[in-house]
Amino acid sequence: MELNKKNTPRYLKILVFRGLFFSMVLINFVSCVGCSYSFTGSSVPPHLKTIGLPYTDDRSGSPEPGLREKFSTLLTKKFVEDNSLRIVEKSKADALLETVITQITDGPAVFSAGSSNRQGESVTRRRITVYIQAVCKDLVKKKVMYEKQFSAYAEYLPESGRTGRDEAIGVAIEQIANDVLLDTVSGW
Repeated sequence: MELNKKNTPRYLKILVFRGLFFSMVLINFVSCVGCSYSFTGSSVPPHLKTIGLPYTDDRSGSPEPGLREKFSTLLTKKFVEDNSLRIVEKSKADALLETVITQITDGPAVFSAGSSNRQGESVTRRRITVYIQAVCKDLVKKKVMYEKQFSAYAEYLPESGRTGRDEAIGVAIEQIANDVLLDTVSGW
């Protein structure tokens, strides 16, 4: 029996339509894998095409090994992924973003009440906060676009030791890197 429009069941038409629709969605998705679209950079002034990102300076006085390198690498990665401004040497840049780690604090965040055989409270969670000063300069127009302190925190369990602390610092600097990127590419 030959199928035509009149004797084709309605569910078969719906099935074919859905199949075509999802195929189109899948093709569009697959063709964009690896693409880098940036919606945050839509307000970057047209005269700015490149940015210099010198290594972050660490003036926090904290004993965090490699923190400036971790933040510098993370911030660079964020700018590469965003693709609003191309990263170049400082001497060839249209804009310059200088960052300084100014402080890291680590203190109790959550306490639990002491049991009947203990006096006082005990710390069940600690909070680490990272502070970074950023200065973004438009080198073409020779003016400071913003100078701002960014901070973020994350909590960790005291019993997790150095590993928990390092993970909390990683979470905090990830948030700061996101915030710095956003202010730089859309805060004009």
